[in-house]
Amino acid sequence: MDRDKKEMGMSRSALGHIFLSLLLVSVLSPLAHAAGFNTIEVPADSHGGVLRGAVWYPCATPAEPFQLGPVVLSGVRRCAATGANWPLIVLSHGSGGSYLGHHDTAEALADAGFVVVAINHPGDNFQDLSDQGHLRALANRPRDIERLIDFMTQAWPERARLAPGKIGLFGFSRGGYTGLTLAGAAPDFSLMAQYCHGADYPFCQEVRAHELPPSPSGDGRIKAYVIADPLNLFQRQALQGITAPMQLWASELGGDGVALTSVEAIRQGLMVSPQYRLVRNAGHFAFLAPCNPQQRLRLPELCTDPDGFDRGAFHRQFNAEIVRFFVQHLSNGSVQQPAQSSLTP
Repeated sequence: MDRDKKEMGMSRSALGHIFLSLLLVSVLSPLAHAAGFNTIEVPADSHGGVLRGAVWYPCATPAEPFQLGPVVLSGVRRCAATGANWPLIVLSHGSGGSYLGHHDTAEALADAGFVVVAINHPGDNFQDLSDQGHLRALANRPRDIERLIDFMTQAWPERARLAPGKIGLFGFSRGGYTGLTLAGAAPDFSLMAQYCHGADYPFCQEVRAHELPPSPSGDGRIKAYVIADPLNLFQRQALQGITAPMQLWASELGGDGVALTSVEAIRQGLMVSPQYRLVRNAGHFAFLAPCNPQQRLRLPELCTDPDGFDRGAFHRQFNAEIVRFFVQHLSNGSVQQPAQSSLTP
C-alpha cells in the first residue's frame, strides 16, 4: 500500500475491517452506573438515508460482557433506563469507521451519567465506502449529526430523560473535522488537494474541476466539544468564530492524513483557547479502542503502537479526561466526576 493510501485511509482491506473485531472489555471502571445499550435506526428523510448506530445510557443493572456480532461490549443490552436529566454526547467516527470504534469511551460516559449516541456515517464506514473518496462524504457528515440530534431529542423513546440544552460532541479524525464544522468553522474543500500528490482519488478531480459542495453549517445546539486528531480543512480565519469550549487532542506521531503540525494549526487558529492534550509517542490510531492480541495480528497498521506506548493505560486516562471535561461544561448534578488522572497537558 502506498503512503498516500495509508494516510488518507483509502485501504479497503485495512479500514474496511477496522471495526469487525474490537476490544473485549471496557478500559474504565464503572463510576455510578452501568452502560445500558441499544441499537438505533434513524429513518431516511429528505436530507439523507437511514442512519444506523447505537445508544449507551445510564442503567442500574450491573454491567457484564455481551456479544454484538464479533464485538464484545461491557454493559447491559436493552436495560431499563434509570434516572433523568441526562446530558447527551454524540460521537463521530473517522474515515471507514464504525459507531463501535470508541465504545470504551461511550461506556465510560454512560457509566458517569451521560447518554451517548453514535452512527455509521453513510458512504464512509467499514461496511460502505462508496463515498469515502468523494467530497460529498465530508459535506454530508455534519448533516448526519444534525439528523441524529433531531432524532434523539424528538423521537428517541427515552427523550424525556434528556437534559434540555446539554449536548456535547466527541469526534475523531474526519469526525473531528465534523465537530469543528458543527462548531462553526466553514471548511475549505479545496484543501483536499494536498492529498492528491501521486494519487488520483475522485475528490482530486472534483477539486481540479472546482466541483466543491456547499459548505456545511454549524449547529448551535452543541455546547461542548472533544476533538481528537482532526482532519484540518480550515483556513485560520474560519476557526476564529468557534466560541464553544473545546478539549483538543493531538497524537505526537500522527497518521491517516493528520500531522501534529495540522492539529497545532487548529489550536493556534482558535480564538478561545482549548484544553489541549498532546499525547507523546502516540500515533493517530491510539484514539481508537485498544486492540486485543488477535486484532494486533490481523490489523497491525491500526493496532500496533510504538514501543513504550500502552494504549490501554492511555485510554484509562483519556476517558477520564473526557468525562471530566463534559462534566465541567454540561453537568447538572446527574453525572459523576471521575478521579483525577495523571495525564498532563
